[in-house]
Amino acid sequence: MFRTSFTRVIVKHRHQFSVVKTLQRTMSSLLQSKAYINGKWVDAADGGVFEVKNPANGKIIGNVPNMTVADCQEAIDAAKHAFHSNDWSSLTAKQRSALLKTWFRLIEQNGQEIAEIMTAESGKPINESKGEVLYGNSFLEWFAEEARRIYGEIVPAPVTNRELLVMKQPLGVAALITPWNFPLAMITRKAGAALAAGCTVVIKPAEDTPLTCLAVVKLAEDAGIPKGVINVVTTKKAAPIGELLCKSHDVGTISFTGSTEVGKLLYRQCADTVKRVSLELGGNAPFIVFDSANLEKAVDGAMASKFRNCGQTCVSANRFFVQEGIYDRFISALKQRIEALKIGSGEFADTQIGPLVNEMQFNKITEYVEDARTNNAHVLTGGKRLSDLGELFYAPTVITDVGPSARIYTEEVFGPIVSVIKFKTEEEALEKANQTRRGLAGYFFSENLQQVFRVAKRLEVGMVGVNEGLISAAEAPFGGVKESGIGREGCHYGIDEYVDVKYVCMGNLNYN
Repeated sequence: MFRTSFTRVIVKHRHQFSVVKTLQRTMSSLLQSKAYINGKWVDAADGGVFEVKNPANGKIIGNVPNMTVADCQEAIDAAKHAFHSNDWSSLTAKQRSALLKTWFRLIEQNGQEIAEIMTAESGKPINESKGEVLYGNSFLEWFAEEARRIYGEIVPAPVTNRELLVMKQPLGVAALITPWNFPLAMITRKAGAALAAGCTVVIKPAEDTPLTCLAVVKLAEDAGIPKGVINVVTTKKAAPIGELLCKSHDVGTISFTGSTEVGKLLYRQCADTVKRVSLELGGNAPFIVFDSANLEKAVDGAMASKFRNCGQTCVSANRFFVQEGIYDRFISALKQRIEALKIGSGEFADTQIGPLVNEMQFNKITEYVEDARTNNAHVLTGGKRLSDLGELFYAPTVITDVGPSARIYTEEVFGPIVSVIKFKTEEEALEKANQTRRGLAGYFFSENLQQVFRVAKRLEVGMVGVNEGLISAAEAPFGGVKESGIGREGCHYGIDEYVDVKYVCMGNLNYN
């Protein structure tokens, strides 16, 4: 047994081999090795493939097509044809709703298998994957219901012989570019809204996690969604395919979730066609603990917000600002909770922290910690590779005495690092929290009701968690301000990203 402050999931090789075999067997019915275009499961035209690996052990889970620009154009053409054909454009909102409900039920019935695929390719713990299946599927349920509530208006006319009508119509082909960290929820949150509005879609899933996307699209096919309505392009050639989707006149809208840097590039590429753009970009979430906070709630919220998916979420708490009166108690309680986390391969039910997704992400985290050390920050716990568990495991880390010269003070940290800054006054906390061009989510803990309203209004973010570390829900609008994005997903606002508002003036009417 390793002597360490971290509780780890260690198993005998024989048992691990048995678990992996069982995983492969249970995943087999939904595990796809082809992309999906125009209702057919297809290879890349040039025969190219790439491997999908389990980040916990580096083993190959499967191979998928490495599709080219020509393949992507075929997907666009299929989506365009399906949009204009009677198979989709002639369906009523009620019929689209029924198809989405059937897709929802099939995912619900196959949740365990989907969760196993997700854990195998992303590394997240199996209980988190099960949670994502429920969360992601809730968007299909929500938008199945919203499909029948895309209302128009009749506006009072300024003259007696006119009627002014406002109607909402689907934009056409929607290109959906999704990240690896929520491989189901980012598909359903976008595709659910697009399909409910009457759009057809071309999905480009992340290269690290294409298998979850293909599994849920297989269930969409089983649900009876017509050919060409949903298309999936798997590829490692993200740059040229992203450029095609942005510049194509046949694509009506782009929805992208990912880094701010890539989002800016896509935004520029969409300029020539002046297409609708929805961007959910990087965050740098402040997590503020005021002296008035309930300590237990604050620590619970910190653990939930920071360590879900090993800290690899855009709404993860990033910069912890803790008021001096509660600072020592909060740090002590947080350190104790972090050191009790169970770390290991995600397929085991008691695993709480899995690996980082890939080597690039691991190297970034290592660089952040070493940079903090160089800039006189103090690593209170963690701060090291857990090589006995695998190549991509990094110890959950708490760093104190973080100053403005350290990169973790100003940059988004996509990993299990808590950087802590002490503050004295509310004004100081807000000033530091807002010193960033990012503005996705923010969190704070306070039992002072007047302070709650003051701080919630002044935090420069699109979403605020007050005494809560998990804030996402299908019923709520998801999105940021400043360089964290444009538009909203989920909620009834999510439909707006996929419809045009058309005004119809009916004149020369005679009511006499």
